[in-house]
Amino acid sequence: MQKQNETKKGEKAMKGKYLSPKADLTFKLVFAEHKDLMMSFLNALLPLAEDAPITSIEYQTPEMVLETIGKKNSVVDVRCTDALERQFIVEMQMNWDEEFKKRVIMNSSKAVIKQVGQGENFMLLKPVFSLNLVNDKMPGEAPDEFYHDYAILNVAHPERSIDYLRLVFVELPKFQPRNIMEKKMAVLWLRFLTEINEDTVEAPSELLENDEIRKALSIVEKSAMTEAQLYAYERFWDAINVENVLAEGRYKRGREEGREEGRDERSLEIARGMKQKGLGEDLIAELTGLSVDEIETL
Repeated sequence: MQKQNETKKGEKAMKGKYLSPKADLTFKLVFAEHKDLMMSFLNALLPLAEDAPITSIEYQTPEMVLETIGKKNSVVDVRCTDALERQFIVEMQMNWDEEFKKRVIMNSSKAVIKQVGQGENFMLLKPVFSLNLVNDKMPGEAPDEFYHDYAILNVAHPERSIDYLRLVFVELPKFQPRNIMEKKMAVLWLRFLTEINEDTVEAPSELLENDEIRKALSIVEKSAMTEAQLYAYERFWDAINVENVLAEGRYKRGREEGREEGRDERSLEIARGMKQKGLGEDLIAELTGLSVDEIETL
């Protein structure tokens, strides 16, 4: 008989009351199964016109949701449309890479293209919004900016834009509540994503005071999960950890290869100078570590 203090399958030691909402399982439990929470989230974080908030949504069919955990380290978490037929794609990316940005552009463009069949009226096109949450820092972006809003603009006249495609990237590690003051719900939702994890014993009172955030918190409570869900949750983070280790290995190998190439170039440069000064090839080989054949080709 299993001892009472032993951890169940799929339930490793977690000090807190909640699970992280950034994991695939928990993110979908909150946003892909509760329309009210999805609408609140989108209205808070997307650059929508003040007179055109999202008032209702319909989720797209499951077969349109692409799952690529393990290889791409991300999933297309939620796709939906609203009463104005605008399309919304929400994606959670654990680690940043340039391939992800290209994939966002491709997925968003496909959402535009698929709206109109051959020979149909292009006036039927509806806007597509892509909201991309990145649990990593994006190289090259301003260190004090976490919210990046991309639109199709006229280069000479940025005030002129084409409104059918909007890409938003949110760098979660850079978020601080003081960064964004104009939208209280944006702050609350981002605090939910960045502050709640396996070590959270009690959620902050500001989150518990809001009905929508309190509902989301109840969904990600560890006690609300089945054993199978806890196991799937752990498998997700295991896959992320493996990807991190592999990425770190690739980075280190790249640096080592770069240093090796640098050493080789330096040795060749030194050998070339020695040869120009008339030193013998055997002596040059001894001093630089290059082969006589390499020196002869200089």
